[in-house]
Amino acid sequence: MMLWLADWLAQWDPSFHVLRYITLRAILAALTALVISFLVGPLLIRRLSRRQIGQTVRDDGPRSHLSKAGTPTMGGTLILVAIAVSTLAWGDLGNRYVWVALLVTLAFGVIGFVDDYKKLVKKDSRGLIARWKYLWQSLIGLGAALYLYASAGTPAETQLFVPFLKDVVIELGPMYVVLAYFVIVGSSNAVNLTDGLDGLAIMPTVMVAAALAIFAYLSGHAYFASYLFIPKLPGVGELAIFCSAIVGAGLGFLWFNAYPAQVFMGDVGALALGAALGVVAVSVRQELVLLIMGGVFVVETLSVIVQVASFKLTGRRVFRMAPLHHHFELKGWPEPRVIVRFWIITVILVLVGLSSLKIR
Repeated sequence: MMLWLADWLAQWDPSFHVLRYITLRAILAALTALVISFLVGPLLIRRLSRRQIGQTVRDDGPRSHLSKAGTPTMGGTLILVAIAVSTLAWGDLGNRYVWVALLVTLAFGVIGFVDDYKKLVKKDSRGLIARWKYLWQSLIGLGAALYLYASAGTPAETQLFVPFLKDVVIELGPMYVVLAYFVIVGSSNAVNLTDGLDGLAIMPTVMVAAALAIFAYLSGHAYFASYLFIPKLPGVGELAIFCSAIVGAGLGFLWFNAYPAQVFMGDVGALALGAALGVVAVSVRQELVLLIMGGVFVVETLSVIVQVASFKLTGRRVFRMAPLHHHFELKGWPEPRVIVRFWIITVILVLVGLSSLKIR
């Protein structure tokens, strides 16, 4: 929106062309989302508290979590509002990548909102029934994958690029749709499983989004893409605006979600943010790099799969409790230690992912 306004004003003052620079708009998008979070956050927390939309705590979980009961939840709506407003303000609204990323994020947010609403407002412990949740996730993920495949204008947009290997490129063809679907839906659920401690999911999300913003900008820049031997994807640089909005909104939310949390994001935030990371990774052709940088999300998900499979097959549990962060809590780690160590691991993994830009 601001880009269109700047182009119109540039007729009288060419200095407005400065907003053509993606880097400047990315910074402004992050700041805008951050300010929105700071302004709206306290109002949202008070409203959720008044309506008694609070967290329920499992009796079989860590005892330290009992004090969290009643903490306002569904704070992810704050993140989505900040991301949407910031992206619409500073993004190029004629860019298909921006709309796909934004619509997928909001659609997954709606799924999470319905789930949270049923659990917290209607007091239905089942929430949105799992098969219906997965069905809607699948329809949205598959729809986005099909659109990106059908609208691809260059071969690079449907190829799989292997990190650290310059000449290894796999032609996916229609299998692109399958890969994109699993990345979007899988990433959404992985972030949701990780969201179990104060600030545990949001900070890794911010770090991965920041790294994906770099990939988007470089892939959308013909010179940098050629120099670094990464896919040249016309128009994908605008996703740096979207990713920066996630960074700003995430940091603003962390202000209220840091230990001890004043608000939790709920499924409305976790499902949406996971899908956002997934659709950006698919768009910039860095699905395998996302697997590396989002290693914490991957391990958390695997811990649940292993736990369930082991219990069904042998009747024994591998971990004291899944997802993995609860296992460490039950081993005696204080919650802040678990959170910060998972953050540190994410910093390392993000740096490894970014190193793939040069090590080829």
